[in-house]
Amino acid sequence: GVFNRAGIKYHLITGYLNEEYVWNEIREWVEADSVMKVMKNTRVGVMGHYYNGMLDVYSDLTKLATAFGNHFELIEFGSLKSLRKKVSSEKINDEIERFKEWFSVSEECAPVDLEQAALSSVALDNLAENYRLGALAYYYEGAGDPDYERIVTTLIPGMTMLTGRNIPVAGEYEIKNVLAMKIMDAFNCGGSFSEFYALDFNENIILLGHDGPAHYKIADGKVGLVPLEVFHGKPGKGLSIQMKVANGPVTLLSVCQTADGNVTLLTAQGLSVEGPTLQIGNTNSRYKFPIPAREFIDNWSKAGPSHHCAIGIGHISLKISKLAELFNIGFQSIC
Repeated sequence: GVFNRAGIKYHLITGYLNEEYVWNEIREWVEADSVMKVMKNTRVGVMGHYYNGMLDVYSDLTKLATAFGNHFELIEFGSLKSLRKKVSSEKINDEIERFKEWFSVSEECAPVDLEQAALSSVALDNLAENYRLGALAYYYEGAGDPDYERIVTTLIPGMTMLTGRNIPVAGEYEIKNVLAMKIMDAFNCGGSFSEFYALDFNENIILLGHDGPAHYKIADGKVGLVPLEVFHGKPGKGLSIQMKVANGPVTLLSVCQTADGNVTLLTAQGLSVEGPTLQIGNTNSRYKFPIPAREFIDNWSKAGPSHHCAIGIGHISLKISKLAELFNIGFQSIC
């Protein structure tokens, strides 16, 4: 009562000393607090520009920085171009060997594509180090400039490797979603860039996936590195990531902004399940939720997220709700 009248925030855990529930609650609060510290100390790189017309993706950096306490570093794409020029042949060869360790490299990948992707991967590592990045959102087309067009088609492997090293990367300049990915990564649950692909109303299955960088730590087996003749929704062609999220419990997370600009966290819990997926050089997985697919899509959409979300393994909505309380921002769970 005193806390309420004094306006002092508090959290209650009711139970007894040797009760499992009590210690689970304590662990979740401690973990949420550690994730809050990670977010407050994260430097998020923002490189390029928005995807034209994706109004749901557009973000208010001031509101987001106020909510999470992080720093946004606005980076020119020319910085990456400059770093690429400094990469040695030896570094490129070493990076190709790393590709073979991290990925299941398709025999169809052309040597020149592997070299260019390795060159960009080394440059991305240096970019992240130079700016001390903990996350990166990017998009660029480079229309009319062959140098930039060449660069933007070679980024996916290196950005996937950054994501796997706890520096999540979101394409399409999805700043809100890279924050969601960073939260999931800080909870050690992955956090792969995703959007809704298709609905199976007969089996109540929802397919989610995305092209571009993926989180290899939550993959079912080794992540594939495959060539694409045409990138999906982006200019050019090159190497892409193909993977499926491992079967089992998953949590979806979206960082949302309301009409009045307030920041909220939106979650849903479900399962990654077996079944056919689209083999199109993307991340693709099948998900089942405790509510029918139609109801899920209605409820999720009405909550107002962008069309992207971050997917992590495990059911962690309760942890995320505690994180929202610590940040004093909104929280909603669909299921």
